[in-house]
Amino acid sequence: MQPQEEKQLEASVDAIISRVADLKSSLAAFILKLENEFERMNWPSVLDNFALVSGQLNTLNKLLRNEKTPLLRNQVIIPLLLSPDRDDELMKLTEGRVPVFSHEVVPDHLRTKPDPEVEEQEKQLSTEAARLAPDVAQKHIQSLNKMCSNLLDKLNNTREERESESGASRQNKQTFNPADTNALLAAIGFGKGLSKPIRPTPQGGPVSSGQPVPGASLQGGPNIAQVSIQSGSNQQGMQGQVPPQQGQPGKMPSTIKTNIKSASMHPYQR
Repeated sequence: MQPQEEKQLEASVDAIISRVADLKSSLAAFILKLENEFERMNWPSVLDNFALVSGQLNTLNKLLRNEKTPLLRNQVIIPLLLSPDRDDELMKLTEGRVPVFSHEVVPDHLRTKPDPEVEEQEKQLSTEAARLAPDVAQKHIQSLNKMCSNLLDKLNNTREERESESGASRQNKQTFNPADTNALLAAIGFGKGLSKPIRPTPQGGPVSSGQPVPGASLQGGPNIAQVSIQSGSNQQGMQGQVPPQQGQPGKMPSTIKTNIKSASMHPYQR
């Protein structure tokens, strides 16, 4: 490898390490909030943390796809020293995850191939795929693509129907009750459904139509109470018919008739 390529590789690795460190700190802060501040967190705060992590992942992907970044899969890592003893510097670099760099951990950390079990399953699948004829394989591919397309269409149609139904329900939703509105208008305009006011009856003596009794009529009401008191001559002419009551001072004779007329007009009738 030429010196220029080595410098470019070192610069790319340093930039990747810096982006990964930022991503790691963001994830650690988000996990800490979820564990300790989950009662005070709201949904907008969670979305902000997700947006931050997503942006850092996109930045890391752009850095890896950059033309100036060398292909890391073409680079080979070879362990120069294996030791079963504890390595403090390795502990610091890995933040306590890898205490030793021995024969036991090297195959796991420097593996470039899948596990043997996974590799065996992959070989079996490759063998079964090789046995299929090209026409049969093409039919299977077309059938799978058709199923996926139908599933996507159903999902998209369901989402569109749900959005249209929700929009129509919001537009057609009534914010009032027509029956209550009509009843209120009828009560205000025509007095429909309102109880009639109680009229007080006059007290303290015989009354008849012809003269109003002071204080007997209600203010603002259309009902008029008219009373008339018969003259003394009429009282003498009717003494033969109804004898006056004696021994009850302060009360007027019972020969005086009372006649209260009230108009049948409703107070709210126009």
